[in-house]
Order: sequence, then C-alpha cells, then structure tokens
Amino acid sequence: METIRVVCAHDCPDMCSLVVQVENGSVLRVAGDPEQPFTAGFACAKVNRDAELVHSPDRLTTPLRRIGAKGERRFAPITWDEALDEIETRWRAIIAESGPLALLGYAYSAHQGQINRHIVNGMFHALGATRLLAGTVCDSCCETAWEMTLGPVGGADPESVVDSDLVIAWGADLMAVNVHVWALLEKLRKTGVQLVVIDPRRSQTAARSDWHLQINIGTDAALACGIAHILQRDGLLDRAYIAANTLGFEQWSAEVLCDFPPARVAEITGLAEADIERLAAMYGAAKRPFIRLGEGMTRLARGGQALRAVAVLPALTGAYGRRGGGALLTTAGSMDFDFSSVRKPSGPATTRLVNHSLLGRELLEMRDPPLRALFIAANNPAVTCPDANRVRQGLARQDLFTVVHDPFMTDTARYADIVLPAATYLETEDFYRAYGSYYVQFAPAAVPPQHQSWTNLRLAQELARRMGLTDEVFSLPQREIFPRFFEGATGAVGRIDPATLLDHRPAKAAPPEAQAFATPSGRLEIFSAQLAAEGLPPLPTWQPDAQEVEDAARWPLRLLTAPSFFQPHTAYAGVAFLRGREGEPFCVLHPQDAAARGLQHGQAVRLFNDHGTIALRLHVADEVKPGVVLVPGQRPAGEARAGTINMLCGDRLTDMGAGATYQSTFLEVAALV
Repeated sequence: METIRVVCAHDCPDMCSLVVQVENGSVLRVAGDPEQPFTAGFACAKVNRDAELVHSPDRLTTPLRRIGAKGERRFAPITWDEALDEIETRWRAIIAESGPLALLGYAYSAHQGQINRHIVNGMFHALGATRLLAGTVCDSCCETAWEMTLGPVGGADPESVVDSDLVIAWGADLMAVNVHVWALLEKLRKTGVQLVVIDPRRSQTAARSDWHLQINIGTDAALACGIAHILQRDGLLDRAYIAANTLGFEQWSAEVLCDFPPARVAEITGLAEADIERLAAMYGAAKRPFIRLGEGMTRLARGGQALRAVAVLPALTGAYGRRGGGALLTTAGSMDFDFSSVRKPSGPATTRLVNHSLLGRELLEMRDPPLRALFIAANNPAVTCPDANRVRQGLARQDLFTVVHDPFMTDTARYADIVLPAATYLETEDFYRAYGSYYVQFAPAAVPPQHQSWTNLRLAQELARRMGLTDEVFSLPQREIFPRFFEGATGAVGRIDPATLLDHRPAKAAPPEAQAFATPSGRLEIFSAQLAAEGLPPLPTWQPDAQEVEDAARWPLRLLTAPSFFQPHTAYAGVAFLRGREGEPFCVLHPQDAAARGLQHGQAVRLFNDHGTIALRLHVADEVKPGVVLVPGQRPAGEARAGTINMLCGDRLTDMGAGATYQSTFLEVAALV
C-alpha cells in the first residue's frame, strides 16, 4: 500500500492537504494530512468519502454521442478518436461560417487546480472565441465590493483567529464551508472568547454559537451602519487609525450614519434594539475582533453595499491594524501569482463576454453571431445558473453543438451532443492555491485516470493541437507549467521557490500582520470615487430595493439558499453514501407559515413563482423566521420530486460585480397535488 500527498480540489476555501492510501491503482482511504498546520490532519465528512467518488459505479466510462432528443439521456458509446474528430470538424465548420465568436468555452470551479481549472478557458481565449465572465454565480459581487473598499488584497489570516478576542461569523456557516476555522474557534472559545453568528438561518454554526442574531435577509448593511452609528455615538472609534488609514469617514458620518439610529435599524433588521446596542458595545470593547464574512449575503440586489458596510467596521476600531483583528472574505487577492500563461496564452485582448449568470439568456438571444457551439467542463449550469429553466431551453437548441466533459452524467450533460468522461482531482496532477487560507501546494495524481477518462489538461492540449494552436502551454506537462505562475511575483509569494513544492508539501504565503490596502488612494475607501463614477452610492448604506418591494407584495415568501452539509453542490452527487446522509431534497418553512397553508412536516410541496414550479419535501422547523423558505444545497432535478431550486431564481444582477441575486427571489409554497 502506498501513501500519497494530494490536495482537495473541491470548491471550498480551506483547500485541505490530504494523504491518500492507494493499493493496486485503487484509492482505499482519504484523510487529512497532519503536516498541514491549518487543515490540521482532518478533512470534512464529504471529502473523507472521495474514494467512493473516484470509484463510483455512476462514473462515465467512455465517450458518448447523443442518439435521442436533447435532455432524454439517450447516448451511444464511441471512441475518443471519433469524439475528437467530430468536435474538430464541427468547430472548424462553425468558425468558417460564423467566426470564432460563435464558440463559447465554459469551465469553472469544480476543479480548483489552477491548471486544470483554467486551461479550457485558456484554449478558447487563444481561439478568439466568446469568453465566459466567470464567477458571477458565486463571488463576483462580494469580491468587487471588497476591492472597492480595500483593494485587490486578501483579508486577515484565518490562523490569526487564535489571537482574537471576539469572533463574528457574518453570513458564514463555518461548520459547513469553513470547518478548519471552526476547529480553531472551538479551542479559542474554551478561553472565554465569544462567537457571534449573524445569519437569517439557524445553521449548525449558529446553533452552537454563543449568540445568534437572526437578521432579516438583505439588511446586513443596515446593521453595519447601525453599529458604526453607536460606535461613534459612544466614543468607541479609533480616531487616529481612521485618520491615517481611511478615506471618507466624516462624509459617511454626516450623510449616512445619522440615518441609522438603533430604533430604525431594529425595524429594518428584525433584531431587538437592545441586541443591536449590545453587539455594538461588544465590538467596540474588543481590541482584536475578527469578522469571517460569508458570500451569501451579497447574492441579492444590493449585496455589494452589504459587504462594503460590514468590511468598513474593523477600520473604525483599528482592528485591521492588529493580528487577530480585521475581516476575512478571501485570501487570493494577496497571492501575487501570474496565471496568464494558462488563462490567456494568446488571442485578442478583448472580445465579447457571456456573463456566467446570464447563460440562458445569451444562449437564446445572442446574435451576430449566435452561439453555435458550447463546451462545458467543471460545472453544471443546468443546476447552478440562475433562471435554470431558460438555461435548459438554451441547451435544448437543436442547432447548438454542445460538448460536456464531466466524471458523471449531470443534468447539463443530458443536453450534450458529445459527452466526454473527465478525471477527478485524485486522478490529476496540479498546483493549488487556497482562497480561505494562505497555503499553496503542488500535488500529484493519486491514481491514474479511471476507465477512459481524461484530465482537462490532456483534453485541452489535444483539442488545441487539432485546432492549430501552438502556444507552449498546450504541450508542456504540469510541473513545467506551474513554475511560471511565480514569475514576477512579489511579497510572500515571491519568497517561495516553486522547486521546493515538488516534494508535494504545503507552503505558506504568509500575509503581513496588519491589513494592507490597495485602493487608488492606498487607504480603506469608505468613500469610493470608482463607484461614484459608475453612478452607484459611493458611501456604504442600506436602501430598500424597489423591485424586491414589488415582488414581496406579490409573493409572500422570500427564498434563502445556503450550502447543505452533505450535498452543498452537485460535485458530491456521485457519492451514494452522501446522498443518503443528506436525504431527499427539501425546503424548510417556519411552523407559523406551514400552519397558515395547512402543510405538515414530511409532506410533498410545490414551490412556485413567475419563473417556474418545482416540488420538494417539506421540513417544518423554526430554523428560519416566518416569511422565509430555506432550500439547502443545489441538487440535480432527478433527485427532487421535480426540478431544482434555481429554476425559481431570475437572472437579475447585483448592484456591483454583475453577480447573481438568488436571495432576491420571492415565491409561494403549496401542497403538491
């Protein structure tokens, strides 16, 4: 039996270092690497089952060609040569007739290795095809808001939380998506440090916290402004830090904070006025308060304002200047890598874009030329994109030549003309950079690709060769590609010798003790001239959204989506054990709302609005407030009574970052008859 050091490539901030036990080409066991300081020798309950993901009986074993209608899941096996010949022939004909803009490459985050994640889009970049504006379904709003406030930099080191004297998980279910921070907190709390959770849902993290503030969805900016109001009122500001490190505080104070006294904030947020006062006092008294920011609070119409308002708070007390204080959204901004050799090996500097969140609209409406060929890897847009019914309508176009590269027959793959079996991360070699810690690592494949599966790199390199692309990245092995990421790097990344990573152990690109700012002014920008130039409020604030107010008047319930524990997204759908642990897809209603509709726990219900109708199993619990329906996880349509949750979400975009607005969805629930 052999033990191999690898890295978890699932889309998760922790980026666990793993040790894998392998025998006769089979993965026997996956466990955390005890030599990794942050992930600390344990992996989450999902990743511990990844041997079953590799050897799942549901894996695709051979290339397939569609023989039925799109969506029917009728395919016939073909050889790799037959599949590649057809792809090359169709692509060349489409380019000859309509130009390369008729092609769209669509690869995203199901593989977090920086080579296998980006090489597919890099190939389409070199071809001059239409490009995917990726990430808008996930993090583009929060990242844009962070950059407008602090600049393109990472946040506080999560390992510094051991030095914090107050921790706030603001919209972050740490037990589900950041379990190694949770492990650090369990030790810290034994010293008397309190964990406060601000979340519309009583998540597992909230239920185990010292104090849970169950805020109304979409009102985080009002609470942050209310805290700032009290800090100023009670003389709890660090005036010296504000003067030296921020821009626009006095204007914010005069024009915004005066409008957020505790009584008004209580009315907006649904929190008790006394609790708002208590929270502000706790925060003002702490010297090293740590805020772990979740991305979910920005997935709504005015999500950017929410993130900006909360991100300002550590500057008001000087917490950004102290180890253990500050805020963490992601870490990637401070890791100065150059991925252009993979992402942009050649091709025109600019071309037209397809917003990830608008895929359905663009498949149906884009012209001059229309999209005629689509290649999808490492994502499942028929489930994950907003307005999923429209996405499926676009995928069902008979004139759209679609290729899907995936380990499993996903909802998206059912609409493909050609389906290609993909290797999982345990079958690939790659370089990894965490986005929730400051570690990097180069990892080998634990086992060879199973059945006839190919890695993204192998497939992209072969297609590039067939399409006549000669960029060096399309012929190099991984261990010759990744050192280029370090070229020209400065700071902590520049101090890492990539050759030392060939021992397959993690290295830390440690950030400075005090938070750095990289805005145009070099300060934390409470006032943002960039936002003002875009016609957006330049000062963080909360305002009711007119469209949300209108929708709420028509539909009595507001949707809350959140990661589920065992099936947060469809990347884990191939593990039968995890599907069984999570159970049938469900929604959660407060007992008051269930009673008003005559609904019982365990009943089949339909969720509906103008975008569509789906059917789920009902759980009745006070996990959410009245007026909210919670749907955990993103599940394939075939696992539910009918449909998948994003069929009910429109493709409206956020106030900044052009992101998805899942939490701005309003609907009704009724018995399924």
